[in-house]
Amino acid sequence: MITDKYGQQIYSEQDICDYYLANTDVQLKNVLVSDKIIFDPALNLHQVPGLVHHIINEDLTIEEFDRKCKENWYLPQEYLEFDIAKFVLEQCSNEAELQRAGEELLLFQERDMFILLQYLKYLVDTMRKHNIVWGVGRGSSVSSFVLYLIGIHRINSLYYDLSIDEFLK
Repeated sequence: MITDKYGQQIYSEQDICDYYLANTDVQLKNVLVSDKIIFDPALNLHQVPGLVHHIINEDLTIEEFDRKCKENWYLPQEYLEFDIAKFVLEQCSNEAELQRAGEELLLFQERDMFILLQYLKYLVDTMRKHNIVWGVGRGSSVSSFVLYLIGIHRINSLYYDLSIDEFLK
């Protein structure tokens, strides 16, 4: 196993096979396997039950790595297809709320962060489903009215006249 410049642990095919042989009852998921390692044809990762692995190209620039990571959020399909903008706007009860939510949604869209909002909706739904308690809100996130509407925090930034600029600095 090696650690790449991004701090991720990357395994060779031999590492995976050795680990599996020592721990046959373990399912390996989201394992990063190097594309630079010459694989031994006698080893076959496809024979390891439950193994979900990703081949990593170690020559990616930081920007390419970041883009690749943004593409893979491991969200259920229903949340990937979920219209988060429509949901947020439906939570608004007056014109001022619609105005603020629309303004913030445009800022999230400009930054290509709708997938983050979808993930946060999934997170809140999952925590509610399993009765997991989370905080009231803290830091600059409470200045986002959209995050309030999704349920990430319980601080109404319109009521307290908090600017979205505090969150998206």
